[in-house]
Formats: sequence, C-alpha cells, structure tokens
Amino acid sequence: MWKAFLISAAMLTCFVQGRSQPGQVTDSLLNQLRSAKEDTNKVLLLISIGQQTENSNPQVAKNYYLQAKALSKKLNYAAGEIKFYLNYTAVLNLQSHFDSSLVLNLESVELAKKSGSPLDIAKCIQNVGVSWYYLQDYEKSTEHYLQAVPYFEKAKDTFRLSILYSNIGLVFREAKLFDKALEYHQKALKLSRQLNDPYETGLTLTNIGIVYSDLKQYGKAEAVLTEALQLARQTNDDYLMEQVLLNITNLYLKKREYPQVKNYAEGALQYSKKLGDSLVIAVSLYSLAQEAFHRSDFSAASSFASEGLAIAAQKNFKEQQEILYEFMASLALVKKDIAAYTRHKGVADSLSEILLAETVQKNVQQLDKKFETEKKNNEIIQLARDKKVKALWNYLLAGIAGSLIIISLFAYRTYRQRQKLQEQQIAELEKEKQLLATQSLLKGQEEERSRMAKDLHDGLGGLLSGVKLQLGAMKGNLILSEEHGRIFTNALNKLDASIHEMRRVAHNMMPEALMKLGLQQALQDYCDGLAEGQPFTINSEFYGLENRMDPSTEVVIYRIVQELVNNAVKHSGASSILAQVMRHNNNLTITVEDNGKGFDKEAMAHGSGLKNVRSRVDYLKGNLDIKTMPGQGASIHIDCIISNG
Repeated sequence: MWKAFLISAAMLTCFVQGRSQPGQVTDSLLNQLRSAKEDTNKVLLLISIGQQTENSNPQVAKNYYLQAKALSKKLNYAAGEIKFYLNYTAVLNLQSHFDSSLVLNLESVELAKKSGSPLDIAKCIQNVGVSWYYLQDYEKSTEHYLQAVPYFEKAKDTFRLSILYSNIGLVFREAKLFDKALEYHQKALKLSRQLNDPYETGLTLTNIGIVYSDLKQYGKAEAVLTEALQLARQTNDDYLMEQVLLNITNLYLKKREYPQVKNYAEGALQYSKKLGDSLVIAVSLYSLAQEAFHRSDFSAASSFASEGLAIAAQKNFKEQQEILYEFMASLALVKKDIAAYTRHKGVADSLSEILLAETVQKNVQQLDKKFETEKKNNEIIQLARDKKVKALWNYLLAGIAGSLIIISLFAYRTYRQRQKLQEQQIAELEKEKQLLATQSLLKGQEEERSRMAKDLHDGLGGLLSGVKLQLGAMKGNLILSEEHGRIFTNALNKLDASIHEMRRVAHNMMPEALMKLGLQQALQDYCDGLAEGQPFTINSEFYGLENRMDPSTEVVIYRIVQELVNNAVKHSGASSILAQVMRHNNNLTITVEDNGKGFDKEAMAHGSGLKNVRSRVDYLKGNLDIKTMPGQGASIHIDCIISNG
C-alpha cells in the first residue's frame, strides 16, 4: 500500500576543506572583498565566499561565482574559470537543474583540456559523472568516474578520492549491487575519517545508512544515521542536516515506526524550504501525511498530501505525483469517498503509464543514439587508420626515393592536401554526430509533447466533459435549497474553468492549428492570444509560409518564435514586440525585436532559454545573431536554409 521516497546524499567536487562557522568566515571574507584589487586573488576570494554560502543561500552563492567567472574572463585567468564551473554546477545540482549542470560541466572539460592541469581535467570529468548520475544515465556516470580515479590516486588526493569513491558507491546502489556499494562507501568513509572532516564523514555515513536500509539491516542503518546526525549538528550545515533528517525519516517509515517520523520529517521540511529543495519538500510532506494517517488524523494527512502534490505538479515530479495520488486514493477509500478514490486512482494509474512509457521511450532513444554514434565513431576511426597508413607509405617512399627530391616533395605536398581533407572530414563527422544527438533529443521532446497533449485533450478532456454533462443533467433532477443550488452552480463553473485550462495547456504543448492549418496560422494564433488584453502589442508579419514544410521543421520554427516572443514578454518590459518569419524559396529568416530594457549577452549566454533557441537553430543548420544592449531593446535574427515538405 505504501511507497517511500529515498534520497541519496550525492557528493560533488566543490567543497571547502576545514569548514568553520559560516557566518563568521563570510563576514571576514566580505571585509576583505571590499578592499580587494581586481586580480586573481579577488577571483579566489569570490569563490571562497560562494563556497561558504552555497548550502544556506544557493542564489547568493551563484551570484558570487558569476562575479568570479566574469573577472576571470577579464583577466584571462583559465584556472579561475575552471573553479567557477566546478562550484557553480554544484549549486545547480543542489537546485535540481541537472541539464544545465551537464552542459556547463561538459564545457569545463574542454576548457580544462586546453588550459588546465591534469588534476583540473580529472575534477571536471568527475563532475560530468555527477551530472549523468543525477540524469539517471548510470553507464555514462560510471564511465566518467573511472576515468578520474587514476588522476586522484596518482596525486594522492585523499579528499577527492573520498568523494569519488562515495559517488561510485551511489552508482552501484542504483544498480542494486549493494555489496559493491558498501565496499566503495566504506573506502570513502575511511578516507574522510583520516581527513577528520565531519561534513564529508557525515555525508558518507548517510549514504551507508541508505544502503543498510535497502538491505533491511535497520539496526545498522539507524546506528550510522544517528552518528551522521551528530556530525550534521556539529557542522551546522543546512544541506547535511536536510539529507540526514530525510533519510532517518524514511528509515522509520520503512520500519513502520510512525511515532518517530514526525519530528524528523518536520526537521527535513524546515531545512528543505530554507534551501529551496522542492523535491525534498514534497518527500517530507508525504512523510508527514503518512504519519498523520496512522494517527487517524485524516484532515492533516489530506492537507500535507495536497500541499506536496501541488509542489510535485509545479515541478513536474511525475513519480512523486503518482505516489501522492495513490496516497490520496487510499485516504479517500478510508473515508468511504468512492468518487474521490476513483478520481485519484485514475490519475495515479495514468501517471504510472506515462512513467513506464517515458522509460521505454528513453531506452529506445538511447539505443538509437548509441547506434548512430557508434556508426559515426567507426567512420572516424577508419579515416584515422587511413591517415596512419598513408603516413606510413609516405615515410617508406621518402626513404626509397631519397635521391628523387623533387618527386618526394611533390608526393609530400599531395599527402598534406589529403591529410587536411581528411581532418576536415573528421571535423564534419564530429559536428554531424553532435547534430544527430540534438535532433534525436528535439524529436523525442516534440513527440512526447504531442502525445501528452493528445492524452490531455482526448483522455482527460473527454472524461471531464462527460462529468460536466452528467452533473448538468443531475442539476435539473435535484431539488436543492438556494444555498446548495448556488454551491452546485459554482462547482459546475469551476469544472468548466478546469476544462478550459486543461485545453489551454494541451494547446500550448502542441497547438492543433500547427498540425491542421500550418505554421503561419499557428504563429498568428499564438501572438494574438499572447497580446490579448495586455499593455503591450505584438506586431506579427509572416510571408511565404503558405506552402507546408516538413512537420518537424515547422515544429522547430514554431518553438523558436514561441521561446523568443515569450522571453521578450516576460523579461524585456517592452511596449512593442515584432515577430517576423519570412520564406523565399529555400531561404528562411526569423526576426524578433522589442523596445524593452535589453540584456547583457555575456550574462545570458548560459541561460536555458537562449540555449534552447541555439540548439533548435543548430537543428536547422542556421545562424543566430543577437544585437542588444542594456536599456536599448533587443533584436534577434536567424537565417537558415530549409527543404520543401
């Protein structure tokens, strides 16, 4: 009947050794910052302040890290930029922004390979492994972790080896290889104890406690989690306190010792709200709902579950939504509310089917992408082999024909030309491989949007409309007082509003006009709907879109315009926005302009909105040009060549 969430305390590479009281250290560092010169020491100072505040105030820490990056770029200080990546991505992981973290970590590896030390490369590779772990691709996560191990072992870096061993243990736990997980966690614990680091020791003990709990060795789990709690209180670290309290809560849920649950769940909720950790907030509320249920306080249980469900829905935590709907269904059953039970159980079953379909789809896409990637890699390997063979023949001929200098020089020049051509081919194949991966991802996203929109419109929409008709029919046959009649009418109006909102969401996910009437009508409908009743105007101009294009191309163009216009509406404060799409033969241009406050291109370069636009422009093999300055509006122009549908 009951399910439990279990959150692993995954450790990253960005830690400060020798933590002292955060407030005292930060005040001291801030005093130094006020008089610091614009040099590399100031970069390190900004990083240190961010590290001291990231667990208690992640947004403030991110601001200091961004300042460190900007100053590092100004000083051409590559080591400072690498430190930015290592620390900033840790905060992104803490805030559950795992896709953004992966993108930045991959950038950091390239930067480290160009300008960093072998140890910097290893740290960046390990962080890529952390990102893949959070994204649940455990094969890639293990691959990157194992690449980093020799670097840290050779450098005898006990601190980072401790973190790395613990991360490998987390991957083995996800693979249900609990003995291997314990082996690596124990290695990590031994090293963290040698370092006399209470924070790392507490985090590692928490992970060991989770594995013992998985093995149903509850006595051992309780012992190590109790020690971890003592260390968490000693360090006064919010993140560590959150993790330990959450996992002690889950331990008592598994043991069905519900009287023990409340205090620990309330503590985990307090710290997760302070950190803005939405996932842990939802988990803690679910735990409190279970505890209230077993006290027969069904009102409190319903309140906790509803609050957790709202957060899970807002953040699109599908698994948590499924579990909370299952709980609400069980609660309704106890209350003998069959209608509510049927409703909640139906939503839970639908979410279960969606999660299963997503898992299958993800596996299929990964297999497809893996096949295409291997195919391109084989071509690259073959070209590289051809290159080596030709080099060998070149040296052989040079030795044999040493006396024929002119012929040898001519042969060498020919070889160099072929070598350059092959290098160009290798580069093109690498670019094509990246494009294939992007195309596969975008295609999967749009297919999932289309499927979910259809399910909402045809499935849930039809069900709600049927309920509305039945209630409307019942109203005419019921004798109600004036008060009850008004309540009944209000309920019908709210149901009607829910149907309208559901259809609006389904339309935004995949507009019917785009599929049935084409790109021009869909864009016109979107711009008109967005500007209706608003203080700004959207001037839309579309030319040459009468002839349909390939459906996937139309979807990509629609998403680009949608993202750019939506960004202008949300962030620019403009009174006038221009959205223009023009097609002449195979040439297509997209222009979105506004008279708003503009923005800093460097500061926004890594924002998710512009990254989404760039990935879609790359899909169309187009060029993106951004012209903007703070206070002077913005103009974004895209050129690309498309084929006929």
